[in-house]
Amino acid sequence: MGNKKNVLSIKKSIIQVLGQSPNQTFNYKQIANRLCINDPSGRNQIIKNLKKLAAQKLINNPTKGKFQAKKRENYHRGVLDISNNGTGYIISDDFEEDVKVSSTHHHKAFGGDEVLFYTYPSRGKRKREGKIIEITARKRTRFVGTLQKRNGTMFVRVNPRTATVDFYIASEPEIQTADGDRVLIAFTNWEKTKSPQAKIIEILGKPGDAETEIHTILAEYGLPYTFDPQIKQEANRIDEKISVNEIIKRIDYRDVLTFTIDPKDAKDFDDALSFQEKENGDFEVGIHIADVSHYVKPGTSLDDEAYRRATSVYLVDRVVPMLPEQLSNKVCSLRPNEEKLTFSAIFTLDIHGNVKDQKFARTVINSNYRFTYHEAQHIIETREATIPAALSLTTKTYKVDEKAKNAILQLNTIAKHLRKKRTQSGAISFDKEEVCFSLDKEKNPKEVFVKTSKEANKLIEEYMLLANKKVSEFIAKSDNKKTFVFRVHDEPDEEKLAQLKSVIKGFGYSLNLASAKTTAHSINKLLKDITNKPEQNFIDTLTIRSMSKAKYTTQNIGHYGLAFDYYSHFTSPIRRYPDVVAHRLLQHYLDGKRSPIAEHYEPVMKHCSTMEVLATKAERDSIKFMQVKFMQAHIGKTFTGIVSGVVERGLYVELEGNKCEGMARPQDIPGDFYVFDERNFAFVGQKNKKFIKLGDRVTIKVTAADPIKRHLDFNILAM
Repeated sequence: MGNKKNVLSIKKSIIQVLGQSPNQTFNYKQIANRLCINDPSGRNQIIKNLKKLAAQKLINNPTKGKFQAKKRENYHRGVLDISNNGTGYIISDDFEEDVKVSSTHHHKAFGGDEVLFYTYPSRGKRKREGKIIEITARKRTRFVGTLQKRNGTMFVRVNPRTATVDFYIASEPEIQTADGDRVLIAFTNWEKTKSPQAKIIEILGKPGDAETEIHTILAEYGLPYTFDPQIKQEANRIDEKISVNEIIKRIDYRDVLTFTIDPKDAKDFDDALSFQEKENGDFEVGIHIADVSHYVKPGTSLDDEAYRRATSVYLVDRVVPMLPEQLSNKVCSLRPNEEKLTFSAIFTLDIHGNVKDQKFARTVINSNYRFTYHEAQHIIETREATIPAALSLTTKTYKVDEKAKNAILQLNTIAKHLRKKRTQSGAISFDKEEVCFSLDKEKNPKEVFVKTSKEANKLIEEYMLLANKKVSEFIAKSDNKKTFVFRVHDEPDEEKLAQLKSVIKGFGYSLNLASAKTTAHSINKLLKDITNKPEQNFIDTLTIRSMSKAKYTTQNIGHYGLAFDYYSHFTSPIRRYPDVVAHRLLQHYLDGKRSPIAEHYEPVMKHCSTMEVLATKAERDSIKFMQVKFMQAHIGKTFTGIVSGVVERGLYVELEGNKCEGMARPQDIPGDFYVFDERNFAFVGQKNKKFIKLGDRVTIKVTAADPIKRHLDFNILAM
């Protein structure tokens, strides 16, 4: 009996070894090595069982002495996502729903890894389950965790969504470490050991400290927060002074009224507007963009680094720039009263925003003013040229030249017409509220407030959109075979729109989903109707989630959200690498050169899209951290909020005042026992049959705030 069990065990082990690498072939020696069988008798058993398994057609025997896993139709590829409790879900194009994978079937995969897996037959209403058999690509090799020193051994505990086991640190690092340190580690191997092995490469600090947590967020997404010395040195060698020979090559706009409008704390000014009225009553508007491509050349370390980062990252307390400070804040930044090299889109417009003429060229400018959004908004609202001290960047009252004041007013009038045309064409007008913080000297949050977009912000937005659209049209509309880099946005997901329609119905709103165009107009009406309502931020967020994700590509499908057939990113090369590529390609075509191969650019755009997603996640995490940090001082206090999410373990509630979001457990809801209703995104009371659903207004008490986990706990007091 024991012998029979042993034979079955060997057969099962052989099938498992082959199944782990189904695309490879193995001889008996390789299989024996993987099973740690070294004795002649054991190897002989492997040979015999290989022949039997092949004869039974349970494994393949493609060539003499070579064996391979039986090809199975239910092998699939996907990406592993791990929940906080260690359960894995594989996201695969082969299935509409995620495939559940227990922690024992992860096959040493980490969260985000690309994997090969097979599925078990579905049983009743249970979720489809699978088992990982091969890791086809590791997403990352660096992780962030907390160091634990116990009895001379060192382990690092990472986020459970990253890995379900701790990392073993085999040797003491050269840098000084202490138990409880937050560390950055590099994964080395995971062969025959119980735990993955890694080495410590950096100490991030003590958990809970604001600086440590921000560095942790960046490290978790693999985003760098410093530049290597050689990159800084290369940037510092760039001369800020512009030569006469370079100016001669360009259109000279130094004597034309030009200004920037940016946030008051901005340091990298990559766009400026010039304005002059023509004799016939039309206006020439120049949209001048920092000429980064003049300074950052392909093949240089600076360009390699800019590509690697692909984007600047805007966290609550800092900006992590794509380019070193010498370029982003000095050489390329369009600072006032300094000669700067620019790449410009210049339009002749009438007062109604109709484009009568256009040209694209390299230019040189000298900005006359550096306005903040608050200063420009004051001019728009009052039509006055005097900027009061309370709004002034210098904290002193000053008067703007009448020409500059009139330019802002005229530009705003034209911008309104441009915006109206976009909306009539089906562009969706999101005015998402932005969560902002007032920080103390230690970068701890003193206040949370919500900032909305005003006319001055929209003025700049319209001219940037115009430039981006017209550059794209100039190249692609005339010849759609020319290689260019587009910013595309697909139509929204029908199921998500149907869900949105269902949720907003509870607030008394509706959507017309008859066609793509009526949907866009209906969404715009919804966004207008919710303005200044308590549910505005919640419905805004749900609406954005129903949209497809915008991305960079060489394959143009248009931009649904903006209602543009052609759209590219051209206006922010200091902070976005696709804009640098767009500048290079535009100049390439202006020089009359032939179209390069699109296949060379598509991987670059895919990388830029990926990095943009990571940067966005890091930005959100930094906001979440600061919100939780702020709420530590409000434990025990009550707030009103809106149910913003419903999952099996509880309800997410977004507070109406400061937009902080926390979770309330259903077992803590007073008066009844509430059960999850997946179909209606709600919890229902078993006695009173009362629903608590998405969008419901509730009163909560803050019970816990954990900045390290970036998590808030609420108790629902009333509904």
